[in-house]
Amino acid sequence: MLLALMPVVLLIGFGHLLRRYAFLEESFWPAAERLCYFVLLPSLFLHGLAGARLDALPVFQLAATLVLSTLAVALLLVAVRPLLPMNGPAFTSVFQGGIRFNNYIAITLAAGLFGAQGVALAAICNAAIVPTVNVLCILAFARFGNARMSATGIGRLIATNPLILACAGGILLQATGIGLPAGLDPALRSLGAASLPLGLLCVGAALDFGAARSWAGAIASSSIAKFLAMPLAALLAALSFGLEGAPLVVVLLFQTMPTASSAYILARQLGGDAPLMAGITAAQTVLAALAIPLVLAGLMAFSSPS
Repeated sequence: MLLALMPVVLLIGFGHLLRRYAFLEESFWPAAERLCYFVLLPSLFLHGLAGARLDALPVFQLAATLVLSTLAVALLLVAVRPLLPMNGPAFTSVFQGGIRFNNYIAITLAAGLFGAQGVALAAICNAAIVPTVNVLCILAFARFGNARMSATGIGRLIATNPLILACAGGILLQATGIGLPAGLDPALRSLGAASLPLGLLCVGAALDFGAARSWAGAIASSSIAKFLAMPLAALLAALSFGLEGAPLVVVLLFQTMPTASSAYILARQLGGDAPLMAGITAAQTVLAALAIPLVLAGLMAFSSPS
């Protein structure tokens, strides 16, 4: 667990140092964020979903569990919004921190626990939850972010979102059996792999520890949603759909992941509180080292025979 999280923590810290000591030009960071959002992250999702192997797996049960638990926590966060002492853009960061997940770590852990079956299960999870999360986050930005939009504007933003388009394209290629052309496959794989280090460096570069004290409430709110409400909602949904064994473990892994660097990229692009989002991302990555083993231990105790 610690080995899977350590590179994430180190890259965030390294990004902070690079910007603090002005190793790169200040203009590099906005360009890097734009590259991640429009090219690297879409490549990651398109490649991962187009190459998924879904035979003999509980696709519907997995997808339904993930979508329903994500919707439940999203609605919970919106319901408690009036009780949270923060402005709209700050709430979008709490919202993202509560429902978005780090699929890099999730895939690594799923593959380590269950091998090829874990990779296939992770692909289903990504296919179900990535579009769901991105649509919900865009709706949150439209309602609570700096740039308020009409219904037409929201629809256009969803329809042209590069992450959603990449997911749709990957699912279509996988469902039709077309897959990726031989020459395009390694190129997209390489671009997708680059999204992890560059995205985390951008998160670290955005950290402002001088504002950390004012972030405590927001970090606590998003982390309670992420590490308590989300696993509980996922477990209840999974049990109702009869999931057990490896699929149940992978579902809980995904729903206990800390929020991803893509949350910061989205906050920067769509008018959220990007520095707060960077702080939530960094804090949850550290907290996940404790939360994920606790969730798995609880699952093992729950599922073991009495």
